Amino acid sequence: MSRIGQRFKQLEEQSRVALIPFVTAGDPNPAITVPLMHAMVEAGADIIELGVPFSDPMADGPVIQRASERALEHGISLRDVLGMVSQFRASDTTTPVVLMGYLNPVEVMGYEAFAEAAAEAGVDGLLTVDLPPEEADDLLAAIKPKGIDPIFLIAPTTTDERMQRICDAASGFVYYVSVKGITGASHLAIGEVAAKTAQIRKHTTLPVGVGFGISSAEKAQAVAQVGDAVIVGSVLVKRIEELNERPDEIAPAIAQILSAMRQAIDLV
Repeated sequence: MSRIGQRFKQLEEQSRVALIPFVTAGDPNPAITVPLMHAMVEAGADIIELGVPFSDPMADGPVIQRASERALEHGISLRDVLGMVSQFRASDTTTPVVLMGYLNPVEVMGYEAFAEAAAEAGVDGLLTVDLPPEEADDLLAAIKPKGIDPIFLIAPTTTDERMQRICDAASGFVYYVSVKGITGASHLAIGEVAAKTAQIRKHTTLPVGVGFGISSAEKAQAVAQVGDAVIVGSVLVKRIEELNERPDEIAPAIAQILSAMRQAIDLV
């Protein structure tokens, strides 16, 4: 069982919902990322989603797009991100880390080379936003033997037939995009999320993580009532942007947001 599977098993035994924060590696500078990862764990994060900076992040709204731009100004590459994971693993061998990004950097490195380097660094999952499962066979053949879980997105508009295809290809957990839009969208309808997560569970026994549009402890608590994981990104990245010129304040500020969400989720 992968680290992700083990973490969800532990949470299920404790009747708890996972908190999964997202930040972009190298934003606003390379030195902040690893300490920030540790601070997020201390604040209650169960799994970390680490964004791989990309020049054309088509699924992301302006907040996360700007985060990629800031990281790319420092020349952050996929290999740099793997180095950060490796550094994180030097003192945390249990918290799962999922890389979230786009296919191009992985394809340039080569699937086999990436799988080997990612496994050596301690990566547990990979979400490539622009790679549909129908075209993922070669990548899956490279990463699955290395124990890296492929994570796929399910949208509000996903049909039952395609939902089954996605669930069959995925492992670790499936990621339900709770709004019709980009990251940072705010129109989160909990009733619709509840209906869709119930629909997804007819196709898989994997945990269902819910992300996009979760910007407060109240929304995190509401999502925790219907999902197995609450995935939080833009609100954290926006706070990082606000503190761009005061990097020493970033980790405490992000920890404060996550601690409030953790407390709210644990009341469910």
